Amino acid sequence: MSFQWLQMRIAEENDRRRRQSATLERLPSALEEVREQLRICVETYRQAFGAEAAEIAGDAHKIRVTVREQRDGSWPPGQTIEITAVPSIPGFQVDRAGEPLFIEIGLLPGDKLFYRDRAKDQYVTMEELTRRILDRAFFPKLGE
Repeated sequence: MSFQWLQMRIAEENDRRRRQSATLERLPSALEEVREQLRICVETYRQAFGAEAAEIAGDAHKIRVTVREQRDGSWPPGQTIEITAVPSIPGFQVDRAGEPLFIEIGLLPGDKLFYRDRAKDQYVTMEELTRRILDRAFFPKLGE
């Protein structure tokens, strides 16, 4: 005997698994897209405040942004932000001075990505994503 509800749920689960697999395959390139946008932000910040004011580094699974402020002629390390790819989300965990930010990614038609702030349950653009990641580190003395 074939149950209609069961066949529908099997089809739904197969679709969910395909979407999840496609999203996980896209996670490394999504991190690279974020890295490139953060690199542009860091470069703009450095042009405004000096070549030593910030740096971006990392590897295939993590991005690290370090912000510095000049004091007495030197540039001691200030705040560090780490963005890590997390397959279980799937997306990124952003560690900003002990305050984590979880960004979920997903696929839209045309292999485009969406970004969602899990805590606020809000979809965000790349511009908003870069602001949420960098704003507090770049401008700690300015309010939001």
